[in-house]
Amino acid sequence: MEPWQGAPDSGWEKAQEELAALGLTDGLPVVPPTPARVEAMLQAHGYAADEVVCHLAPMREPACWRDIAINAVMAGCLPDCLPVVGAALEAMAAEEFNLTGISTTTGSAAPLVIVNGPAAARIGMNCAANALGPGSRANATIGRAVSLALRNIGGATPGEVDMATLGQPAKYTCCFAENEAQSPWAPLSVERGYAAGDSVVTVVGISGTVEVVDSASSRSGDLAQTFAQSMLIAGTLGGAGLIGGGEPLLIVPPELAATCERDGCSKQALKAAVFARAVMPLERMSPAVREHLTGRGAAGGDPLRVAHNADDIMIVVAGGVGVKAAYAPNWGGGSRAVSRKLRTA
Repeated sequence: MEPWQGAPDSGWEKAQEELAALGLTDGLPVVPPTPARVEAMLQAHGYAADEVVCHLAPMREPACWRDIAINAVMAGCLPDCLPVVGAALEAMAAEEFNLTGISTTTGSAAPLVIVNGPAAARIGMNCAANALGPGSRANATIGRAVSLALRNIGGATPGEVDMATLGQPAKYTCCFAENEAQSPWAPLSVERGYAAGDSVVTVVGISGTVEVVDSASSRSGDLAQTFAQSMLIAGTLGGAGLIGGGEPLLIVPPELAATCERDGCSKQALKAAVFARAVMPLERMSPAVREHLTGRGAAGGDPLRVAHNADDIMIVVAGGVGVKAAYAPNWGGGSRAVSRKLRTA
């Protein structure tokens, strides 16, 4: 490699120092949100700068398009990404998402942003190989803009309001698009009531991700068994009688989705098969945990399940070549996924 030969930016270092001193960064360098950059982002969509999109917890502060654009610029977003950031924040402001809990817990909760529809391809989102990793500017900067906005608008300052004991990398950024072109099933957005041509953002409060590898199984029932056993993690214990928060997410690569489809297994059938198998007998928990669960309303001898019913399990197809899936446990404090359609001016 060679050093970049472009013209030096004499104000770059000063801008980084000033923005960091104001507490507006996430520890990484940001793009200085100059008036010209912010205005260009707003004009690209005709959004009114002062229009309030939502109120963000935990401080319930109003988030107008100008505020959202400032954070999107700092995150490195291109102007086309702004509607996705706005829709994600609007979704997180819904009561059922429980942003107050997610942004203040000592747990590792973080928002995961999933994008469906034509907007994903239009702005260059990655839905295929390494969809949860680096390489896509849109994926990386949209997730980062959401996280910056939660801090800078909502007030979730780490160590002061955001009290996560450890946190997780998803607190920097966590965003991908569904691989609809290679999925044999209806996309998440259609499952959630939107039209096939709609551009939709869905947010999920997750506690991390767990890789799920099964290169041996060629039948849907066997895959369901692997998925189910991978979801029984005692440390994600959520509400009474549930492992995790009750709306677990499986991110399934196209190869495994195709295996299920060839076996005559629809997405709904896979959910039912996973639900039936994802059961942990209460006696596997420590005596202290069993007593705690009983005190919170869990029936004495009933096993722990990953969700209240099969339909609560979320399945999204993403990724490239290979049979590596992922399980994203919900935050155990109680949160429901929320979807919003992208706004037009």
